[in-house]
Amino acid sequence: MIPTLENPYYYLANFHTVLDWIAERYDDLLVDQERDFIRQFSALPKASQALLARMVMRKGELFRASKLNYAEIGDTRLAAAPLVALGWVDDEPLLYLEHLFVLLKKDEIARALALPPALAAAKKAQQLEALRDSYGEQTRSLQHWYSDGSDGRDCADCIDCVYHLLIGPLCERLRLMFFGNLYQDWTEFVLADLGIYKYEKVEFSAASRGFRTRADVDTYLHLQQCRERFQLEQPLPDILADMGEVLDNPWLEGRRSKLLFQIAQQYEKLQDWQPALAIYRGCSHPGSRARAIRVLERLQEFGAAFELAEIAAQAPESEAEQQQLARMLPRLRRKLGQPRLPASAALSLSSVELRLPRPQQDFYVEAVVRDHLAQSDADASVHYVENTLINSLFGLLCWDAVFVSLPGAFFHPFHTGPVDLHSADFYRRREREFQLCLAQLDSDQYRHTIRQCFAAKAGIQSPFVSWGSLSQDLLEQALACIPARHLKSCFDRILQDIKANRSGLPDLVQFWPQEQRYQLIEVKGPGDRLQDNQLRWLDYCVAHDIPVAVCYVEWLEEGAA
Repeated sequence: MIPTLENPYYYLANFHTVLDWIAERYDDLLVDQERDFIRQFSALPKASQALLARMVMRKGELFRASKLNYAEIGDTRLAAAPLVALGWVDDEPLLYLEHLFVLLKKDEIARALALPPALAAAKKAQQLEALRDSYGEQTRSLQHWYSDGSDGRDCADCIDCVYHLLIGPLCERLRLMFFGNLYQDWTEFVLADLGIYKYEKVEFSAASRGFRTRADVDTYLHLQQCRERFQLEQPLPDILADMGEVLDNPWLEGRRSKLLFQIAQQYEKLQDWQPALAIYRGCSHPGSRARAIRVLERLQEFGAAFELAEIAAQAPESEAEQQQLARMLPRLRRKLGQPRLPASAALSLSSVELRLPRPQQDFYVEAVVRDHLAQSDADASVHYVENTLINSLFGLLCWDAVFVSLPGAFFHPFHTGPVDLHSADFYRRREREFQLCLAQLDSDQYRHTIRQCFAAKAGIQSPFVSWGSLSQDLLEQALACIPARHLKSCFDRILQDIKANRSGLPDLVQFWPQEQRYQLIEVKGPGDRLQDNQLRWLDYCVAHDIPVAVCYVEWLEEGAA
């Protein structure tokens, strides 16, 4: 690829890359309209190709010709003519009043609609509101918006024309097939070309693709429409009616169940308990069973809640659910008048209380504690790392396992990590590769591997490595002071549940390089409390003899000693 700044057609080259990629890997999933588009696009004049690519990559579907002014394209109207002939672009679209206010500047609106001086001076939003009733649902071409009156105005006043991109939905489907999602877009190419983002290079086979069938593509788009309707706060029963039954594609079913979970949460917020309960009971999204128990409590159906909680306790779906059940079951026993069970012995967690002067300028409490601890002990080095350090060390040691090329894991060049990272069988599919990586912790080899990966992969996107937070000095201190057995314990826990356990790690790490020891520190400011995922990490650290403490901070009153 020619560097972006030296190739004025860089965006067109990127567009061709996507079309060629899809034609090679997805031909059996394409409909005739899509195949015809790919074939006909390549036969267009270069200027027409470039103009269409520019329109596809911009937001919206309506464009003023004067806003499509690109030196490499030249005359916009000449470039647009073949697109109009193919029916991909409409050069005389009918516009609602709202469209006019999006496309035109304030003075242009005043001229087009011959607004009286007082209204012409108002803000655009006020103008639109004032004119809605007069124009209603009328639609006109831009020229007719200018030439509808009897005051001598005609289309000579209309210095522009509008293009309506009709092929947009088709191009959205093609973009979806390429990326496997709709949150990545054409800027990925530009950022990669400029070196702002770097991606690991993995091998792709002809079978490397995100969708198995055409139905998968259509289902994804349908679920996306349902999600957008939910975000627009459309009636929940109507959205639910269109959600369909359980899907046989685990990835798509995951998207469907997540949206169902969010809809159930919305019913909870509305205190509409019965539909919330019905959704949770039929939903596979993590946390649904615990929410169903809580809703049953809200309905004062304590017997049913207790029965479901006991079933869950026999085989918790996660540490998070186990933690929630530990709170729910004693409460439900009290509600049902059952005897109280002996509490399990709590783990001993070290804590420190600090009373510090309140900083005068903007601050975050973790940095205040970091600086205080560093000043209090000249032999110690303190860093604010939160979730970045342990995850980064894991990502560097296990880089080859994370980025091993497996079917369905990678299907385009812009993945920050494998698509199935959060799936239940992520580790199982790569167990051999992870075991080879973790086995290095039994010798000094892991230090060499981590250092080598830190140098060789610098800046490449990773779901675990935080390049901006991991300096050479911090890396070396960690390798010198954190024992391999502690790293092994932390890495094992990350692999147990990547989505849940990548977060919740303590805020600070304190190193004593001369003694080759360290401590993790969770910081809590006034009124702050430990979150559930933090409690789980703290308990795990104590159970595995990983040095950890909680630091509670109070601010000294001004003038207090």
